[in-house]
This record gives sequence, C-alpha cells and structure tokens, in this order.
Amino acid sequence: MQVRSLLLLLALMLLATTTEAGKNKKEKVKKDVSKCEDWRWGPCVPNSKDCGLGYREGTCKDESKKLKCKIPCNWKKKFGADCKYKFESWGGCSAQTGVKTRSGILKKALYNAQCEEIVYVTKPCSSKIKSKTKAKKGKGKD
Repeated sequence: MQVRSLLLLLALMLLATTTEAGKNKKEKVKKDVSKCEDWRWGPCVPNSKDCGLGYREGTCKDESKKLKCKIPCNWKKKFGADCKYKFESWGGCSAQTGVKTRSGILKKALYNAQCEEIVYVTKPCSSKIKSKTKAKKGKGKD
C-alpha cells in the first residue's frame, strides 16, 4: 500500500513539474509581443527577381520588425501585394484592340499601402469559341 502511495505522489510531482515548464514557455512567447501601436510598414520586397516570397520591414519608435510576405507572380502584381480589389466581370472583346477590359474597386489596403481607388485591367481576347453544351462528368450517367 505504501508503494502505491509513493508512486502516486511521484506521478503528481512529475505532472506538476511539466505543467510549470509549459507555463514558462508560454510566458516567453508573450514577452516577445510589442506594446507599440503605431507601426509603419514598408512595401513587400521579394527575395529574388520581382515576385514571390520576400519580407517587409516595419518600424515603431525605436523598434523594428521583419515580416514574411509574398508578391503574386501573375497579372495582378502591378497593383502590389498590399492592394486588394473587387473586380467586375470581363467586358466584351473589342474588335479594334483585340482585348477585353474590366475594372476593380479597392476593397482593402493592407499595411497602410498607397492604392488606387479604381484600376483597369486588360487581357487578350480568346481566339477559341467555348461550347456551352459540355457534358458534366459523373452526373446523369448510368
């Protein structure tokens, strides 16, 4: 009976020790959080070339930080990674220019980015005619 009591006491002490160690780790993470509220963030700077993974630097009083960021490698990159737009549907194809156009209205500017309120994008017209009578896979077939 005394052996069981001793083992139970040792188990409780071990549990209490690991719980305290876990609390110390959480406290260290919380100490890293800044109390500064007026952060100024720079643009996303890609690690190589003009798009892809990179970082942005931020400053607040005497503090500075670097955050990971990503610049998209597609047609939207001319607006910057920090300007988010809501785009309408593509317009009709212009026979004179051979391109379609659509506009986008600014939805969100991240990290206090300087963004245009309305942007216009174009893309070449498709030379292929899409068929609307395509059968859907897996539906209606027995």
